[in-house]
Amino acid sequence: MTTTTTELTGEPAAVPEAAPPPRRRRSGGLGSYIAVRFLLIFPTIFVLVTTVFFLMRTTGDPITAALGGRLGPAELAERVAAAGYDRPLFTQYLEYLGQLVRLDFGTTLSTNQPVTEVLADFGTATLELAFYALVVAFLVGIPLGRFAAYARDRWPDAVLRVFAILCYATPVFFAGMVLKLVFSSGLGWLPASGRASTRSEILIQTSVENPTGIYLIDAIKTGNGEVVQDVLEHAVLPAVALGLLTAGVFLRLVRTNVIGTLGMGYVEAARSRGVSERRLLRKHAYRPALIPIVTVIGLQVALLLGGAVLTETTFEWRGLGFQLSEYLQARDFVAVQGLVVLLAVVVAVTNFVVDVIAALIDPRVRY
Repeated sequence: MTTTTTELTGEPAAVPEAAPPPRRRRSGGLGSYIAVRFLLIFPTIFVLVTTVFFLMRTTGDPITAALGGRLGPAELAERVAAAGYDRPLFTQYLEYLGQLVRLDFGTTLSTNQPVTEVLADFGTATLELAFYALVVAFLVGIPLGRFAAYARDRWPDAVLRVFAILCYATPVFFAGMVLKLVFSSGLGWLPASGRASTRSEILIQTSVENPTGIYLIDAIKTGNGEVVQDVLEHAVLPAVALGLLTAGVFLRLVRTNVIGTLGMGYVEAARSRGVSERRLLRKHAYRPALIPIVTVIGLQVALLLGGAVLTETTFEWRGLGFQLSEYLQARDFVAVQGLVVLLAVVVAVTNFVVDVIAALIDPRVRY
């Protein structure tokens, strides 16, 4: 207790001491955040593995599904017993989990090839297409989102918001067919299918030592400008069809965050000092609004991989999506199950990396 003097009597009067400030609850540091995000990978993969396994078994065992119409009953029963698919389902499930722990994702029934080799052979094509699509999404979505925020509540903003909805809602295969119809069949500007022309593929295979499987890098290694141009021309339509799907998300996200940042106190203070709106947008609102883009990239990777199945099928881009559709048509459920699980692992790890990057960029991202 502290004392003070009253005005009438001069007697000291007791004055209560100020209460101590409440303790701030300490949030977890970067290390604990990274540890938690890493540990969450395993239950996520476990739930997906379990779901995919039992969904695949709803149609029966994989051998009967793939070869039921081509083998006699006796031979089919022998193949099923040899593969162990006549045992109890829960026993098969436990054995499958054991295989995954040993990084054995199974062997395809149609080509008798380990699923990991399929990933190595065709994964680079899907990775290349996803990279092109992300470039398109950044080049289209971020500048248009910034412009929509600058033109808030005016007609350009309304047009861009409708455009973003159309980008996200339009099926990838439909967008791909329209692009092929207009720019390939109609105008003849760009090739309609494939990753490169036959001539370019032969040059890449014969002149490049240790090819990476990423055609753009391998084309650059050839030192032939025509091959590089051919590879890029084949990539334009698939990249635009898949990239617009994510561009709509980026456009709306950037617009919303830029508008929110323009209403912050420090921006209002700068505005009161006479700073122009263009400078406020460029210097104060634009860069902070890009931070949430990093946090959603992990989610967009899953979206891009899902869209890659339809995009690669539409443009005959021989990647994992194209192979997955081939295995589905062949009813090769072992291959489908293995590829889906592998893609889930890729998405989970990518989300973890993106979460770590977001935490490094923005200190507010903590538990």
